[in-house]
Amino acid sequence: MTGRIRIGIGGWTFEPWRGHFYPSDLKQKEELAYASRQLTAIEINGTYYSSFKPDSWRKWRDETPDDFVFAVKASRFTTNRKVLAEGGESVGKFLDQGLTELGEKLGPILWQFMPTKKFDEADFGAFLALLPKEKDGLRLRHAVEVRNDTFMTPAFPALLREHGVAGVYAKHFDYPEFADEAADFVYARLQTGSDTVATAYPEAELDAWADRLKTWSRGERPGDLPRIDKASAPAAAKRDVFAFIIHEGKVNAPHGAMALIEKVK
Repeated sequence: MTGRIRIGIGGWTFEPWRGHFYPSDLKQKEELAYASRQLTAIEINGTYYSSFKPDSWRKWRDETPDDFVFAVKASRFTTNRKVLAEGGESVGKFLDQGLTELGEKLGPILWQFMPTKKFDEADFGAFLALLPKEKDGLRLRHAVEVRNDTFMTPAFPALLREHGVAGVYAKHFDYPEFADEAADFVYARLQTGSDTVATAYPEAELDAWADRLKTWSRGERPGDLPRIDKASAPAAAKRDVFAFIIHEGKVNAPHGAMALIEKVK
């Protein structure tokens, strides 16, 4: 048994993609519809900076194919606060803006923390406890991306497992890298691609990523990725996998994502 592997990019509005990823005669209002038919997921980044009306969420839902999924980046006003445990109202405000209008197209919610945010076990545990498991009858899946070395302690993945929250596997030049499985899905952000390569990553690297994604989908663990808690073992028959190619420049990210989709079929 395997979980579903979904692969995509961050956002869909990006001028350098016009005439490169998007056909030169494509209307801007049709870009989401086009992108969602080349990819299997998109990470919405604009929600990190501002909220949207329910009509926007319904519009995005209606413009995309039935089997398409959006990951949603949570508000910075929640994750950038000094005391995370006091963010209950902010979490609720973010979730109440209308994102459940996506229905079954709602994928994981990404809670991203600044590199200056340090690990405080009690406070971070209290924050994870604020994240609801469902809303408006929809299951909510949460993933956290941390960027400070203080999180590289076994207490951190233990907290994630306790709350069923995924730790984002982030392949980045500057931030900590860990692949501890803590939930029944995996969220990966591949951020070391290059726009000097037509598919963001050379073919051999895409082959390696395809193998890792398929390994995760079987509920197994890739043997070549670093972990914080080396003693813990995955406990899942299968896992859904969400992987996004998001690198600086990102001009060729869509082509990399499309190439990777072909390799996991």
